[in-house]
Amino acid sequence: MIDLELITSTIKTCLPQGQDTYPLHEPSFKGREWEYVKECLDTGWVSSVGKYVDLFEERLAEFTGVKRAVAVVNGTASLHIALKLAGVEPGDEVLIPALTFVATANAVVYCNAIPHFVDNELKTLGMDPSKLSEYLADITNIVDGKCINKNTGRRIKAVVPMHTFGHPVDLDPLVEIAARYHLEIVEDAAESLGSYYKGKHTGNWGKLSALSFNGNKIITTGGGGAILTNDEHLGKLAKHLTTTAKVSHQWTFYHDMVGYNYRLPNINAALGCAQLEQLPGFIKQKRDLAKRYREIFKDVEGVTIFQEAEFAKSNYWLNALLLEPQYAPYRDELLTKTRAHGILTRPAWGLMPTLPMYKNCPKMNLAVAEDIVERLINLPSSGG
Repeated sequence: MIDLELITSTIKTCLPQGQDTYPLHEPSFKGREWEYVKECLDTGWVSSVGKYVDLFEERLAEFTGVKRAVAVVNGTASLHIALKLAGVEPGDEVLIPALTFVATANAVVYCNAIPHFVDNELKTLGMDPSKLSEYLADITNIVDGKCINKNTGRRIKAVVPMHTFGHPVDLDPLVEIAARYHLEIVEDAAESLGSYYKGKHTGNWGKLSALSFNGNKIITTGGGGAILTNDEHLGKLAKHLTTTAKVSHQWTFYHDMVGYNYRLPNINAALGCAQLEQLPGFIKQKRDLAKRYREIFKDVEGVTIFQEAEFAKSNYWLNALLLEPQYAPYRDELLTKTRAHGILTRPAWGLMPTLPMYKNCPKMNLAVAEDIVERLINLPSSGG
């Protein structure tokens, strides 16, 4: 029999003592945030122009190992532009995991394209490459270099692996699948800043990738996101598109494309620069917390703490507790009990096809995602 009281008390032993509540994830501002933000206020450079935007982009590119990073207003905007620059057009289908945050699907629709839902796997909590390979072999034809869904007649243009809770997807087989089926890879790396796949930072496998710096991410700019790419041309185009496609001139306002006002303000980038300076420490704290969770739960019956795959080094953005399948019906009771003790646990997101706007979108069998969502609980994971 599962002991919910024991699980609740065990979670609490991993957390700082003497608090009334334990948020799921809260930001930490212990570096030079005040100094950098005050400089923006003192100089008046708080909006779309200023040194910190360029500095933030340079440091992001250096940290992740990509050639170009473009800072934008939020993670959803970064994914929208990444998909657009990857060639996703109206009427295309885009393969995304069923278990993801809604922004992944929304960004596809912003391109007037159709989300096509793929199952997740227990090993990574992300997209299942093996199941996807079998599925595409069954439902697609390659016609004139395009991947065509035999059931809908539409082109499948791209695949979006999302690194769930910071845990890298198994990317090598996805790269092979994408090549075989003429698909572009756009990584949803919103949660995986500081995570590595086979020693290389996430965001380097897609044609473009997307990061998020929302207030609950491993570093924050308040709001904010970034587009990553190793294609210099696409990097320049991403910068141009996200700054209203305005052609540089001393006084003339001339825009040569339909652009987007997705610029990250200088004051937010200043916050981001201070946060980036502390990122290695944040990652260590979060990995140490994940280790404590694993060690203290190893002998607790009925639950396991999710652990990174052997090919991954995760930032452990959010720790995940998985109830054993037979105890899945106790999930909501455990959520109620932990929250009554001030431990602000939460379930995984609802699967995308369960949302009203996505219920009629194409999908494969989602048995594993359906299983995961019934028995996963995120634990408090603040790193500061």
